[in-house]
Amino acid sequence: MSDPAGGLAPVSTRVMNLATFLTQAARRDPGGVALVMGTARWSWAEFEARTDALAHVLQTRYGLHKGDRVMCQSQNCLQMMQAMFAVWRAGGVWVPANFRQTPEEVAYLTAASGARLMFCNAGFPDHAAACDVETLVFGEAAFGPSVDALTEAAMGNRPQVAPVDRDDPCWFFFTSGTTGRPKASVLTHGQMAFVVTNHLADLMPGLTGDDASLVVAPLSHGAGVHQLTQVARGVKTVLLPGEKFDVAQVWDLVAEWRVSTMFTVPTIVKLLVEHPSTATADTSSLRYVIYAGAPMYRVDQQKALNVLGPVLVQYFGLGEVTGNITVLPAHLHQAEDGPTARIGTCGHARTGIEVQIQDDQGREVAPGQTGEICVIGPAVFAGYYQNSAANAKAFRDGWFRTGDLGHMDEQGFVYITGRESDMFISGGSNVYPREIEEKILTHPAVTEVAVLGMPDPLWGEVGWAVCVTSAPVTEAELAAFLEPKVSRYKLPKRFLIWEALPKSAYGKITKKMIRDEIIARGLVTPPDEARRA
Repeated sequence: MSDPAGGLAPVSTRVMNLATFLTQAARRDPGGVALVMGTARWSWAEFEARTDALAHVLQTRYGLHKGDRVMCQSQNCLQMMQAMFAVWRAGGVWVPANFRQTPEEVAYLTAASGARLMFCNAGFPDHAAACDVETLVFGEAAFGPSVDALTEAAMGNRPQVAPVDRDDPCWFFFTSGTTGRPKASVLTHGQMAFVVTNHLADLMPGLTGDDASLVVAPLSHGAGVHQLTQVARGVKTVLLPGEKFDVAQVWDLVAEWRVSTMFTVPTIVKLLVEHPSTATADTSSLRYVIYAGAPMYRVDQQKALNVLGPVLVQYFGLGEVTGNITVLPAHLHQAEDGPTARIGTCGHARTGIEVQIQDDQGREVAPGQTGEICVIGPAVFAGYYQNSAANAKAFRDGWFRTGDLGHMDEQGFVYITGRESDMFISGGSNVYPREIEEKILTHPAVTEVAVLGMPDPLWGEVGWAVCVTSAPVTEAELAAFLEPKVSRYKLPKRFLIWEALPKSAYGKITKKMIRDEIIARGLVTPPDEARRA
């Protein structure tokens, strides 16, 4: 039989438009609850009809064409979910911003992405003004027409669902920008269909319309991907009724809606576990409490397992790989230390993904040796938008370079040592902060810690440990506690006690923000001033 593609190219690269997930869910259960926020309820049929109406408006009134980018500046709300699916249905590219960013930062994202249209919550007039593109408003505001009003006026109209190919962009997923300007990672329809399937297989197997998911993180990033997965299985999405994160309210919603899945970060899990209301909360419906974005320290992991039970699921992955690098499923989480406990691992490779630990030349290193975590597979993004220099740095021989350091054991379990940028060299020896942080956290008074390398005239760099404590403790006491647990060159030279560690808008502890705070407090000379001196 002859090969119709001639052995050179596939016959077709056409794939399903991601918005079809919503259509399929609405067909299966039109009257079922799809979205909940406070007293508001949307059925699947209403969610579908409202999305159709808005997509029709985008095409007919605003001339949205396939490939056009659409910015979104908003905290979580029902209309944000509607707009995301409407943009895809019309063929556009979803470009969500972190709603806590400044107007100037969002203006940069808008310009960098080439967005020609913007969805903006009514509470952000300054952001809309800074972006200088046509704006549609979630809520009521003078700076643009209301999405609700536009939707109501267009109800009953159907858009032309845009045909898409596997590599057509659907989402610009901006990096957090902790080491420079944020970059737009281009996610595609084909890639995201794989990610949804992979999330269902590896993170939340067996989801049905009887499940419910509570959103406790911004929909602009990982939580948005998680909710797309819920829509694919007709799972109810419950949004917090306000911007404030209230743990007692979280547990009330879990009980009311029999919530079974949550996407979180380690800091949110820590807040949930340690809050007084958790002691009397009904958590029996929870099946998967998924955490990502940063590794969870062992002591926090043990507390969570003891309080919530065997429901933790960890995955490791950057925005560029939409979370699809490794998974540590619930059955591999163990609260007790012992010979079978895999302490410190972020899990094994996700289904359909290959992970390698590579040296500086791109060669795979032996098990147990530290190197850069690199990955290939259908979840890897298409590259950074209009950034050939970043693409050249991020890919080597087809492998995506994460910039994270780690090692792999004989069974294929990956252990993250830290970001390549976090490692420092003291007296000629490599120091990986995470190892030290894990040991400091075993002190009963320490609740959070970050270790980072700071300039030193003798050793080049030395470690500083910035700690948050629940009880009084001195620098000398912390040094004495840690000294027998690490090699002398790894022992931090200073221990700082702060009331809190600065965190990103997604709840992550970032070394850049801590370093900036150290400089702001006058504890070290800023690098530029040191060079001038």
